[in-house]
Amino acid sequence: MKKYTVQKSPFVVPTTDGKLIEEHFGNSNQTNAQISIAHMVAPAGWSEPFQTPEFEEYTYIIKGKKQFIIDDETIVLGAGESIKIDKGARIQYSNPFDEDCEYIAVCLPAFSIELVNREA
Repeated sequence: MKKYTVQKSPFVVPTTDGKLIEEHFGNSNQTNAQISIAHMVAPAGWSEPFQTPEFEEYTYIIKGKKQFIIDDETIVLGAGESIKIDKGARIQYSNPFDEDCEYIAVCLPAFSIELVNREA
């Protein structure tokens, strides 16, 4: 019995906003509710509605910049920087900049639409 899993075909989450989401491990492709690990590319000018997730989210920026509004504080991270956002924080993710932002996101427990609590 193997004691590892290699992921060569991540689940590409369907989106309507131009954002690329490739979930390597998590609810989408392995029904793993404990953790999700995703490679993402947010296009220039992209943003999401505010949300109050019921999970911790760790983000590592590979390329470009990403803006976070966390409980009314604006934070901008660039390549090589990372952030941990506690569950229950009110947050908006966006890329109001002129270039795409590539990053890795890790959620504990795993991301699910039922736990993200997006505002209308």
